[in-house]
Amino acid sequence: MADLPPPLPPAERTVGQLVAESIRAYGANFWGALPLGLPLAVSTELISGHSINTQVVVLWLLAPFFSAAYVRACVIVGIGNPPRGQLVFAWAIGTAVWLPAPVLLRLFVLPSVAWLALFGLAVPAAVAGTTGVRRVIKRARELARADYVHALGSLCTLVIVVALSGGVLAALLHGQGQTAQRVSVFLSLIVLSPLLYLGAALLYVDQSARVGLPRGRRRGANPPVAP
Repeated sequence: MADLPPPLPPAERTVGQLVAESIRAYGANFWGALPLGLPLAVSTELISGHSINTQVVVLWLLAPFFSAAYVRACVIVGIGNPPRGQLVFAWAIGTAVWLPAPVLLRLFVLPSVAWLALFGLAVPAAVAGTTGVRRVIKRARELARADYVHALGSLCTLVIVVALSGGVLAALLHGQGQTAQRVSVFLSLIVLSPLLYLGAALLYVDQSARVGLPRGRRRGANPPVAP
């Protein structure tokens, strides 16, 4: 069997390759990354069967845990070497950035993901060492504008992969009765949702490499040939 070609550098990495690198990072750090799945699994269990207003409140209350998982994912993939104080700052930024997302979920999933694609990279930017609220938000927008199509497409793809895979895994795990089905969904989200955080952290690497590049050098475009 022929060897697979080496992955493209972050500046030219496609959405599919980002997902593949997220899976690779998860496999290399499985036990360390597995707890990242708890916030989404717990929130899904808590909001099940409740009104949309209750769901928004629950997701707001769990914002610090979602943010903590994202910060931990950034550390796992090797973004920066921040002191504890910088990690706390990144966690606080992530908590604040997350708060509008549940409200946007009332409209549809896409507006919420679009918001996180635009401002969510503030968390890894803070982990990487950017300080000050204004500077870190400005950095997040700069990263998003570097290739917003790649950022939004990557997050949407990660959500779809986790949702579809979770549905299949839950179907394989579930037994008889509603309780068994809820347990199977809970377990599938614990196992699969770390990909969301690891992929979002790796997206920061992609977008950082794209800042300042001409559009033709992005998303796997062929480099110009020297005369």
